[in-house]
Amino acid sequence: MTDTNIPITDGCGHISHNTRILPIDSSLIGKVAFTNPEKAFLDDWSLELSESSDAKYLQEAALELRSNDTPVAFPTETVYGLGADATRSTAVTGIYEAKRRPADNPLIVHVSSIAQLTNLLRHGTAMTDCNQALSDPIPLVYRALIDRFWPGPLTILLPLPSPSPLASQVTAGLSTFAVRMPSSFLALALIHLADVPLAAPSANASTRPSPTTAAHVMQDLSGRIKIIIDGGECEVGLESTVVDGLTDPPVILRPGGISAEMLRQSPGWEKVAVGYKDSPENGIPKVPGMKYKHYSPRAKVILIKRALDAQLLAKHSSSTDNIGCVATRTWGNAPFNHLRGVTALEYENNSKTNNGCSYLPQAKAERAAFDPAYTLPSARLTFSAGKFTQILVEGRPRDKPLSVWTVPLGSEVPQIARGLFSALRELDGKGVDVILVEGIGDDEGGAAAAVMNRLRKAADQLET
Repeated sequence: MTDTNIPITDGCGHISHNTRILPIDSSLIGKVAFTNPEKAFLDDWSLELSESSDAKYLQEAALELRSNDTPVAFPTETVYGLGADATRSTAVTGIYEAKRRPADNPLIVHVSSIAQLTNLLRHGTAMTDCNQALSDPIPLVYRALIDRFWPGPLTILLPLPSPSPLASQVTAGLSTFAVRMPSSFLALALIHLADVPLAAPSANASTRPSPTTAAHVMQDLSGRIKIIIDGGECEVGLESTVVDGLTDPPVILRPGGISAEMLRQSPGWEKVAVGYKDSPENGIPKVPGMKYKHYSPRAKVILIKRALDAQLLAKHSSSTDNIGCVATRTWGNAPFNHLRGVTALEYENNSKTNNGCSYLPQAKAERAAFDPAYTLPSARLTFSAGKFTQILVEGRPRDKPLSVWTVPLGSEVPQIARGLFSALRELDGKGVDVILVEGIGDDEGGAAAAVMNRLRKAADQLET
């Protein structure tokens, strides 16, 4: 008889796992009780689990995090994360192995309460030192931000205690570490039940677009991890804003949904500066996303911040017959059909897609089919994916029409942010060789700056 628990390795020596998707509806997990309702999750809180399969799945994932070294993928409000016990070196190593992530790229720690963070920062403090034990270990400069933006998509940089309670791989040898408290109840409940802080980068293969659905995680990490928690589509769609308040003035190390303008409304942050670049940086990065090429599909990405014309289209389609387009403010569903020098041959309104909703996770669809009491989640992508047309382009041979797949994200920044990574993955799945992306204005700040930061890091070329 074959022992199914014996690890299987791939050709490179990596262990291959049977990856399971566990669908969990956060509203069915159980009941929450707050010690201080006004502070909600910032203060201590408890969770009384229900008898539902959702609660059982969550317990299984939490036990995996506490007891084993294989990371677990889980949803947050930003993107799906790949979590492991941040205090155990063997567990954190599992993250780097699953993602094939460079060892000098630090990780963000996720906590479920201020109490959990405080205990982490007080690690090694002798209980006989009453003054130190009772003092707040979180630097005062962060208090206004925590009160306003936590739980939520904001990561702060803190001094690393000595001796360090974190695995050395979390900080990549730095004297600081990054931490946040997610607002996703499913994420908070998982961390709470695991009863350990979780180191958690995005749950994608290194350099690939960040995942915003369980299906995206499965595309990249199938066979590399055991459990993917499916909580539906992520609400924000971009990673958190990362700030460093240990410098004067404080700086933004990575843009996200919390803008510089929003930060400047908090005491001590009036002069916050931009401390990131939109291209890879040298040296050891303080936080993820600073050094390496990120967010890239397999196709070549061209970021366009100028008017479209046939010459531009011919230039970037000279070596392929299939391209993709990500449209935002002005391009629409068929961005090239109105251009001089372009002739539309055929236009099929979404006939090659799944009615515009490509990312309802399969596990939930199957559950709905066999469980009449189960209601499908309402969160779906807001764009209609994969509009198809064929065109003749001046400058290309007339017997070689260009096939174009277009994903219109809409004109509003939250829509664009939420759908960006999904759009890049959607077009990769169509087999296009080049993706043209319509840029938006950086001067809008907030999520717009974050969108353009991600696009510049993903782009192989910029057209201005």
